[in-house]
Amino acid sequence: MILLLQENNNPDIQKSIDILENSGHRTYSMQTSNGNIRTVLDISEVDFKKYNIQSGYSFFKTDIPYVLTSKTIKDTGTVIHLSNDVSIGGDTINIIAGPCSIESEIQLTETARFVKKAGASVLRGGAFKPRTSPYAFQGMGIEGLKLLRKAGDQFNMPVITEVLDTDDLPVVSEYSDIVQIGARNCQNFSLLKKAGKIKRPVLLKRGMMVTIQEFLMSAEYILSEGNMNVILCERGIRTFETETRNTLDISAVPLLKQKTHLPVIVDPSHAAGNWKLIQPLSMAALAAGADGLMIECHHDPSAAMSDGGQSLRPDKFNQLMQRLAPMSLVIDKKIG
Repeated sequence: MILLLQENNNPDIQKSIDILENSGHRTYSMQTSNGNIRTVLDISEVDFKKYNIQSGYSFFKTDIPYVLTSKTIKDTGTVIHLSNDVSIGGDTINIIAGPCSIESEIQLTETARFVKKAGASVLRGGAFKPRTSPYAFQGMGIEGLKLLRKAGDQFNMPVITEVLDTDDLPVVSEYSDIVQIGARNCQNFSLLKKAGKIKRPVLLKRGMMVTIQEFLMSAEYILSEGNMNVILCERGIRTFETETRNTLDISAVPLLKQKTHLPVIVDPSHAAGNWKLIQPLSMAALAAGADGLMIECHHDPSAAMSDGGQSLRPDKFNQLMQRLAPMSLVIDKKIG
């Protein structure tokens, strides 16, 4: 059972909210089509006589386990504002682009320059890299974060990078505008809870063997700790197919859009593992309703220290952006 408290100027309702919060009950503010509401969970533990809650509330019962993530509570799409010029969700398609790994200042600057010129709105780059082999390049760490922040400021782009564990969360939050939780950590519940306490938007990638409901439950962990700014990312799941790195679950996009108010983007680079497939998969993702794309790019993919085979060089990224422009008109959204 969920208690909904209308958030307005009624002093009695505000008093009830204050009492509940001071008593250890977490409340969540959400914008709905009926205005703002405060949602209070664990109502079975609330003593209404003790808290003197008399008006301005209603009860809501749902069998859906992902309460805050679902549209049952919030029936309007969440729009996450990163800057005056960049918002994820709503009527905008955002292209997040950059190298898999930050390798040097020259590499990052050159890549940031061409993705910005082509129309990307958010710069990505890995500073802490989860690699299958312990001997593979693991990223530049904090030095990479500093280079990413510098490039983002230079080209006026919000930046995103991945966090691997709770120890790195404070420093990653300090340097990035969006904190990414990768597929391997999709069900790292300790990390998800900590990410729910930071004041940065979180991009959550679907695990390669995670169902849609499990994916939404992972997002619920973040929202339940108070961070309502979560972006969901479909990046391919593991199947028996060997021709691609993973299998892009394109059906996940409309399913998620039906079930959640959170923005949904697609990462065709990790789904395909092959740069030749990125353009058609990107177009399919937008046609299915995605709010954006995450594309791996490199100024010289042949020399990349990780994922060069799925990274677009400058001319191919330009070509992709040119193909996406008419797509945006068809789906009545703008690339920005």
